[in-house]
Amino acid sequence: MDILVMENLLFRRNVTRLYDLKGSSRSRYNPDTSGSNKVLLDQNLIEAMPTSPIFVGSKAKQLLDRAVWNDTNFLASVDVMDYSLLVGVDEEKHELVLGIIDFMRQYTWDKHLETWAKSVQTAGMFAGAKITPPTVISPQQYKKRFRKAMTAYFVMVPDQWTPTTIAPDGSLSELCEENTQNGTPLEQ
Repeated sequence: MDILVMENLLFRRNVTRLYDLKGSSRSRYNPDTSGSNKVLLDQNLIEAMPTSPIFVGSKAKQLLDRAVWNDTNFLASVDVMDYSLLVGVDEEKHELVLGIIDFMRQYTWDKHLETWAKSVQTAGMFAGAKITPPTVISPQQYKKRFRKAMTAYFVMVPDQWTPTTIAPDGSLSELCEENTQNGTPLEQ
């Protein structure tokens, strides 16, 4: 067994919001948001974005996108999937603390089998199957989904050097559409 030890991202931080983000829409909502040290999930962030978006400057957005791109490229190259981006919002210092975390699981034969079985079930080959994407996907698919979501989750605040011709790409609205079916939220 290999063990990866990482720094404590939250050490000496006054974190008021804490998110565990995977870029997935399935079972990614924490209905209990009261109290301190509650870990919120993807759907909680999407729900909060209209009133409490996470804004980042253009330089920070570039650095974040580059870090996510490089880290996910490495993780996919060694067949790792099912990681998360831990995001802590330190409102006192007006800072975000971020890091890729989780049980770094390789996409071995048993995960291949689980993906296949859930894909077959999703396709409706079994009676009463719901039409939802499988939760276990290949590292390449996981990387793409993760990158797309992280790009949409963090809103760039334009500065005086940002061109005024930037138009929204609709990625957040696509994520919101993935999380609803016929205008109603999917089961959490």
